[in-house]
Amino acid sequence: MRLVTRETFRSFQRAPLLSALSVTAIAFSLFTVGLFGLVAVNLRESLRGLEDRVEIVAFVLRGTPIETITLATQDITSFPEVATVAYVNEDEALKRAQQEMVEFRDAYRDLRVNPLPASIEVRLKEGFRDASHVAQVAERIEGFPFVDDVRYGREWVERLDRLRNLAGVVGLVIGLAFAGVAIVIIGVTIRMTVLQRAREIRIMRLVGATDGFIRGPFLLDGAAKGLLGGLLAVGISWAAFLVFRRSDVLALQSLVFFETRHIALGLLFGIAIGLGGSLVSVGRHLRNV
Repeated sequence: MRLVTRETFRSFQRAPLLSALSVTAIAFSLFTVGLFGLVAVNLRESLRGLEDRVEIVAFVLRGTPIETITLATQDITSFPEVATVAYVNEDEALKRAQQEMVEFRDAYRDLRVNPLPASIEVRLKEGFRDASHVAQVAERIEGFPFVDDVRYGREWVERLDRLRNLAGVVGLVIGLAFAGVAIVIIGVTIRMTVLQRAREIRIMRLVGATDGFIRGPFLLDGAAKGLLGGLLAVGISWAAFLVFRRSDVLALQSLVFFETRHIALGLLFGIAIGLGGSLVSVGRHLRNV
């Protein structure tokens, strides 16, 4: 292992310009994937913000005993899809309307009888805010005898579902395309390294070196370049993120960067494609030697 590591460092010393070119090509290839990943992460955050607004409101019949409502809210809380349940009585509903609907504040002030019903507001856990789960929970709540009506904005939730699915498909297709381009570029740069050391490989073959011994330094070389390229890509992505976030556009100031796990996956991806590119390039060359 020590010999393989020493040979890898020697490869950097022998061709520093080619090694720098390889690392830079890997970095900008991964940066392209990372830039699209940033767009996907922030789009997902935006959709999550919309998902947080998904809510089921069950309007309660007047005269329903508070004990009955309390037992029902406890029952609804036990649903596996439900995150929170809140009961809003008639007075609280009127107070909300006065605060939120300013144009009707005078009309609400002159009311002698509160026309607004009490309600039960239900919010769902993340992962259960799609149209199917929301409809199922709404149907179960509608089964309570004291519930007059249940509303959750069916069309809005279904539209959000379609947007989420479209974003996922487009993200997968474009991400795979960028990843494919990155792999091709990395393969070409590593192939250049192999060709640059073709004479050395022939000599090693003549003295009886095994394919595994010859591949070792190249594989570690590819992994090291993939790691360095990944680190450089993270740095460039962070710089681009700061530039966009500091822009004058208000909507861009709420951008979020990758989480630690995303960065770790990106570095592992860089190492993997560095290893893969080396394995393919060296294997092809050894078959022709």
